[in-house]
Parts: sequence; structure tokens; C-alpha cells
Amino acid sequence: MSAAFRAAVLTVSDRAARGDREDATGPRLRALLERFGATVTLADAVPDEREVIAAALRRLAAASDVVVTTGGTGLAPRDVTPEATRDVLDREAPGFAEEMRRRSAAGFPRAVLSRGVCGTIGRCLVLNLPGSPSGAAECLEFVASVLPHAVKVLRGGLADCADDPAAGDGTGAHHGEHA
Repeated sequence: MSAAFRAAVLTVSDRAARGDREDATGPRLRALLERFGATVTLADAVPDEREVIAAALRRLAAASDVVVTTGGTGLAPRDVTPEATRDVLDREAPGFAEEMRRRSAAGFPRAVLSRGVCGTIGRCLVLNLPGSPSGAAECLEFVASVLPHAVKVLRGGLADCADDPAAGDGTGAHHGEHA
């Protein structure tokens, strides 16, 4: 990953928030993001409470280019990370979640049970990742190559296609070109 960016990792887990278990996923994601060139904040774990998650996302997004959450994306009744994330998103970016589920399901069919969402809060990209250390790291690696471009677009570093037709649509795709 070429561009440096500010990232935050938020673990959503009742047990980790209470101190009943050590958070293995957050530190693993921090190390991975640092390897990608990010300056990383590892936030305190929060419980599976919609309002608490939403407040933490708002706070972290205000000081970050990318926020990744881990945990709370499954089908269990207390898994409310996607709902809390939607509560604070300005816009969804479904391609990230779609790609993570698609690639994960190739080797782990139960990955389709993930309800994680991705999107933006202001100029910050938010990615919901699974709670398992290996699943979260794998999902982050699946989308890591596009993070620098996403951060650049969110920072306003690419011209709008209405102003500059050669700039494309902010996705890097140039409509009308054929491979």
C-alpha cells in the first residue's frame, strides 16, 4: 500500500469490553494496517450495544481516514454492528462488503452469514469485519489494495468526472474503455 493514512480499529465484543477475554483480533488488525502504511489507533473494545458502537464510530471517524470494526456482524441477536454502522453512515460502499463475502465464501461457505456493511462517514471509510482474528485479517487483505485509492478519493484528491471527463468516476474505472 503506497499512501499513508490514519486508521482506527474498533473491537465490538461484550466479553472483551468487560475484560472477560483478551481481544486477539484488534491487535492483529492493527499490525496488518501498520504493515499497509497506516498510523493506527486501537480503540478500547465496546459492548454489543447499538448506541455505544455508533458513538464510537462517530468519534473514531472524526480523526481517521479508515475505521475497521471487528465483531458483531453475524446472525446472533446481540450482533448489531451493521445496524449501528448504518445509523452513522452518510453513504454505503457495498462493493467492499460484497468482495469480502465473495472471496471469503470461496474457502469458508459460512462467510455468507456475515452481515457486515461498509461506507463513509464524512471523509472516513468504515469497514465492518468479522470477529475471528483469521477471518478479519483475511477480509482486510482482500480489500487492502483499494484502500489507498479510496482514501485519496475521500480526501478530495481526484477530480469529479463532471469537471474532468478523463478523471473517471472516482472508482478508477474509465467508462467506455475496454480491456
